[in-house]
Amino acid sequence: MDIRKRITFTYVALSTFSTLLLSVIVFVLFRENNRYHFLKRLEDRAKIVASIHFQNDPEKIKYYSNLKKNGLEELIEEEEYVLKINSANSFDYNTKLNLPNEFYTNILKTGKDYFEVNSKYYLGQVFTESNQKYIVIVGARDRRGKTTTVYIVKILLFGGIGFILLAFFLGRFLAKRVINPVARITKEVNRISASNLHNRLPEVKNADEISDLTETFNDMLDRLETSFEIQANFINNASHELKTPITTIIAEAEIMLLKEREKEEYVESLQNIYSQASRLGNLTESLLKLTQTGYDGNKQVLDIARIDELLLDVKSDLDKIFPDNRVSIKLNFAPNDSNLLLIPCNKPLLELAINNIITNGVKYSDNNEVFVTLSANQEAIKISINDIGIGIPPEDIPHLYEPFFRGKIAAKYIGYGLGLPLASKIIRMHDGEIQVQSEQNKGTIVTIIFKKTSTKKANIKNSNV
Repeated sequence: MDIRKRITFTYVALSTFSTLLLSVIVFVLFRENNRYHFLKRLEDRAKIVASIHFQNDPEKIKYYSNLKKNGLEELIEEEEYVLKINSANSFDYNTKLNLPNEFYTNILKTGKDYFEVNSKYYLGQVFTESNQKYIVIVGARDRRGKTTTVYIVKILLFGGIGFILLAFFLGRFLAKRVINPVARITKEVNRISASNLHNRLPEVKNADEISDLTETFNDMLDRLETSFEIQANFINNASHELKTPITTIIAEAEIMLLKEREKEEYVESLQNIYSQASRLGNLTESLLKLTQTGYDGNKQVLDIARIDELLLDVKSDLDKIFPDNRVSIKLNFAPNDSNLLLIPCNKPLLELAINNIITNGVKYSDNNEVFVTLSANQEAIKISINDIGIGIPPEDIPHLYEPFFRGKIAAKYIGYGLGLPLASKIIRMHDGEIQVQSEQNKGTIVTIIFKKTSTKKANIKNSNV
């Protein structure tokens, strides 16, 4: 059964239950109201019967008789009995009355009671005259109450059936109103594939769940389209970057094999081949590392490292690669409590990420000064890397984390455009974030923030501390 039918039948079932419950309540209240008013009429009759019985004056007897006959509404099958009470538990019994003993007991105890049998009501009430107590019993059939009860039952029955039929059509209308937007979304989604990811669902102006669903799906399409574009660009650029050194190596080898050459030519050719092979090896290693960071970050985090020691290790590696570098590690803002400097991490990968960022500062500032500042508190660990270099144009900043992207002014420097994307993925894997502030020809500030609240201690399997 589809959702549209389920909504319709659920609506009809709830409407039926509500109508039935309302009908029962109306019927019970209506019947109780009829009974109350009829008993009040019997009570008035009992008072007049008692007054006629107690009067010794013929004129007053005649007056009450006329009042009963002409002043009050006629009762059907009316019966009147006056029973003398002899003691607390005895009275003059009338054999015409076939009523239960509990009825008389309640009258003697409470002074008034009623009893219903075969739609006929009997009201009994105690009256006192000249220190003598009497039980006055008036009986009559409530024909009008029965008639009106049958009438209200018919109204409730036919009205309920009509309302249930109406609920069926209203339920179908409601189901259509609810499901149509979802059906429209499903139809539009089925038309979207990898070849037309630029298509979007029409926006819904109503601020409801359907609008939220449409907006969420469009956001997902934005991310998918961006991901597909990045993947396509990555494959195209990777193919190009890998093809260039391979083509150069093959061409160099083919030229050398055409004929015998001098020793110097072979040496020069081997140097070119070695240079291109090294480039190919470095590029392949970078691509492998970039791919490895796509694994589940939970499985990568193995160590607890002190971030200040990690920065000093990075500086030591830089000194080997760039002996004349001018990188300064400033730890004067670091806290005295060493526990605030601890971070669960994959230490080699995190060293690689920070090394790439600092190396970029050295490279793009033409080996000018690069300042690395460390600070930490209870909430976060912050590393700030400040260089005085060529800077980054504003239009290039949104593309910094795209693999192989290189800005126009950075094209004159050797590189593949993989360092910062790789560093970004590693830092995100450690629940950190990168913030970049830059001004062209003045320098760049890269801030790395690791929030303590997002540190996943459950991932720590080994400790080096």
